[in-house]
Amino acid sequence: MAKPKIGLALGGGVAKGWAHIGVIHAMKEAGIEPDVIAGTSIGALVGGAYLSGHLDTLEIWARALNKRRILGYLDLTIGGSGFISGDRLAKLMGKYFGHLNIDDLDRQFIVVTTELATAHEIWLREGPLVQAIRASYALPGVFAPIKINDRWLIDGSLVNPVPVSVCRAFGARLVIAVNLHADAYGKVNLEEGQRLEQENDDDTVPTTLAETIKASPQRTLMKQLFGTGKKAPGVGTVMLGALNIVMDRLGRSRMAGDPPDVLVAPRVGHISLLDFDRAEETIELGRQAFGKALPRIEEAMAILS
Repeated sequence: MAKPKIGLALGGGVAKGWAHIGVIHAMKEAGIEPDVIAGTSIGALVGGAYLSGHLDTLEIWARALNKRRILGYLDLTIGGSGFISGDRLAKLMGKYFGHLNIDDLDRQFIVVTTELATAHEIWLREGPLVQAIRASYALPGVFAPIKINDRWLIDGSLVNPVPVSVCRAFGARLVIAVNLHADAYGKVNLEEGQRLEQENDDDTVPTTLAETIKASPQRTLMKQLFGTGKKAPGVGTVMLGALNIVMDRLGRSRMAGDPPDVLVAPRVGHISLLDFDRAEETIELGRQAFGKALPRIEEAMAILS
């Protein structure tokens, strides 16, 4: 029997996105190879790493992250169109797949972004891979927008957090979607700013992100971003919390109108959008979620073959 054309929709979710790595590993172990992949935000990063042959490299890097290393990649800027320039992350990506174009990949890969001027959903299918990924995760106010073909592009999660519709548009008969907000319920993680401030008041040897910030000249700006815990939450906490709500509500709405054939829903609601140092746990949760969904995938493949 002929295998149906399989689409894999990798949703946005900032640090929760490490779960995509576990999903892809489990999928490969089950002998399932998607024919088309659509990625939004961190879903675009993981999908691009997978198709370029650097998923293991990304996983090793993610598992090695700690609070201090995360801070090292936050190249804060003042006076620009984002708090973080993103140049350090772009340089890292460029080291491994900066020479690749999207159309160089051996399978269809679509990167979802949003046009800032019109709010149109933009699908990038060709051109430099790193540039497209940067545009897809360019969260407004955090990362500067990326200009591609005379259009300023920002985070794709603002229009299509789980790009099921993109896979359908490119002929996928069986769409597997990974939703990182299935158990989020629109929660705003206000505790993040409070935790940073509490840790920042500790005079012990720096071991946490906040304690490292205390010894940094960027401390004042970071406190402004994340708040003090004693007053209202900082602008960074509010922005990420708002993004969490948007991805949750918009994702539900779009999947209600165009549901995937199989939904993979890692239980990552307790993972903060900033918990990039929890890759080991998050990757395992992705692997477990795919394992639970595998019987439904096999059933769908049998029906559609």
